[in-house]
Amino acid sequence: MTSQALDSTSKLIAKLQTLAPEQQQQVLDLVEFLEQKYAQPQQAPQKRVLGLSQGKIWISDDFNEPLPFD
Repeated sequence: MTSQALDSTSKLIAKLQTLAPEQQQQVLDLVEFLEQKYAQPQQAPQKRVLGLSQGKIWISDDFNEPLPFD
């Protein structure tokens, strides 16, 4: 670690120790959230495959016709 990181860590610990236990828990929750958010690499979306479901669904021939109103 660099000296700047150690200095920031020391300041953070000192401020954290002044908080009430409930506030310390909130800080811990936030840190764990950030850890999860940034620890997992974002996966690139998978490319869609044209015709993958071809023949598996059926649409009526009159699908685009207006519905009758009674």
